[in-house]
Amino acid sequence: MNRGVHAIVFAFFDSREELSRAAMRQQVELCLAAGVAGIAALGLATEVAKLSFAERCRVIDWTAEDVNRRSTLGFTIGGQSVGEQVALLRVAERAGAQWLVLQPPQVGSYPAEEYIAFFSRVMAETELPCAIQNAPQYLGRGLADRDIDALRRRHANFRIIKAEATANDAARLKALAGPDFRVFNGRGGLEMIECLEAGCDGFLLAPDLADYGARVMQLFDAGARAAALALHQETLPAIGFAMRSLEHLVCYGKRLFAARAGLAVFDRAPALRPEEAELALLAQMADRLGPFPAFTA
Repeated sequence: MNRGVHAIVFAFFDSREELSRAAMRQQVELCLAAGVAGIAALGLATEVAKLSFAERCRVIDWTAEDVNRRSTLGFTIGGQSVGEQVALLRVAERAGAQWLVLQPPQVGSYPAEEYIAFFSRVMAETELPCAIQNAPQYLGRGLADRDIDALRRRHANFRIIKAEATANDAARLKALAGPDFRVFNGRGGLEMIECLEAGCDGFLLAPDLADYGARVMQLFDAGARAAALALHQETLPAIGFAMRSLEHLVCYGKRLFAARAGLAVFDRAPALRPEEAELALLAQMADRLGPFPAFTA
């Protein structure tokens, strides 16, 4: 998984609440034009819990077709059983995935040993580099540092942690397993500069601000910390607005991207419905941030 900002796509639906092929394609093209390090799909921003297994496979195939080997390609693998995750993993492998993020199953609540055994069985089924999504604040379950270390010692292809961590937590995770273990953060890019200084290797961000995130990290890696910090500060109101909750990200973060990219948004129920006051605030943010790179009306 390349160092940098990877965009993890939104699910765009049409007026019938079906996946929109055209909008999904335009989203990938815009993210690639913005200079992201890679494209990913089927994360929480993709509203994966609302997608059937067939729709998840469709998103994998569409995303792979649109990326067309122009960038790094990854997929989040979810499912309520080992068999379901392995079946989706096989689809991702056939599509040309270069890395995977495994999510804990969203059924029940079990001791850490059960999740370690679950992840271990799935990882044993592939040679692709694997991450786990360790985001208990969103998923309701996660692993402690010692559990992550135990899993890493079992599987050489467990090389990445996808966290929703503070800078201090990211530094601890980076120190846990050494320089070859990569830490990719989320949280919409909050504390981005501090996380990079703490050793983060990159970020998985929804597309609403992925263009800014990619540029911030490019500036940081070029040694232009002050410029990176100034650019990041321009995005902080929008990050805070979108990241109030996962539902808020899907409702308003998607609409922020759509406003900047010239796309229409149709929600798939159940959904957080937008309020006029929040839409007015969003429009101001979109105006300040400007159109997405390469977008022409």
